[in-house]
Amino acid sequence: MKITLEIWRQKNASDPGRFQRHEIPDVSTHMSFLEMMDVLNQRLIEKGEEPVAFDSDCREGICGMCGFVINGSPHGPAGGTVCQLHMRHFSDGDVLRLEPWRAAAFPVVKDLVVDRSAFDRIMQAGGYISTRTGSAVDANAILVNKLDADRAMDYAACIGCGACVAACPNASASLFVSAKISQLGLLPQGQPERDQRALSMIGQAQKEGFGHCTVIGECSAVCPKEIQLDAIARGNKDFIKAIFRYREPTAVAGSG
Repeated sequence: MKITLEIWRQKNASDPGRFQRHEIPDVSTHMSFLEMMDVLNQRLIEKGEEPVAFDSDCREGICGMCGFVINGSPHGPAGGTVCQLHMRHFSDGDVLRLEPWRAAAFPVVKDLVVDRSAFDRIMQAGGYISTRTGSAVDANAILVNKLDADRAMDYAACIGCGACVAACPNASASLFVSAKISQLGLLPQGQPERDQRALSMIGQAQKEGFGHCTVIGECSAVCPKEIQLDAIARGNKDFIKAIFRYREPTAVAGSG
């Protein structure tokens, strides 16, 4: 089938950028979307032209590296990651517009590639636990309520791809941040840093320039791992509790 691509081309963050049109007349329905992009790039290279830059790594929907907007939808219409999207979801003659994630906190590196290191800095701010290293303890040494364990695993499914930010009209990272806060906040191992984790991670997200959440719900709708909005409620709950605890006279004195 024939597919026409209108691709955003941008040399760097300071370049104004523009859309460039490419026609691919022989797309197989068995191709993945990124395989189709590989074919396009090979032909551009053969013609001596600059290939389209896009991110990918595992191509199995696990790592979160891939991601761009296809006809206004982050990762495209299939509900997974763009690397798991196949051309059978499109029809002969379709025109597809490809754009990078649009957010001030995700500056464009080149074409469809954006700098998502803001997520790394948020994780460094508090997305961890303190534990003694050494020999492994018995798996059942710390009992975890099954409901809490299941919920923690649901939140841990977040791969940090950034689709939630791209879909949000406010460019908020609340779903990502709250999923990471809630994942550890539900487990016994995550309790020692629970307050500081919420304060630090949400504070870092604000420093990075992400917008505020107004619970529109677009983030959850496009999340390839189907992280639910209740993660944001849990993250906000931990944040508010931490604020009140740190306002107590003894806590403030101890922190100074």
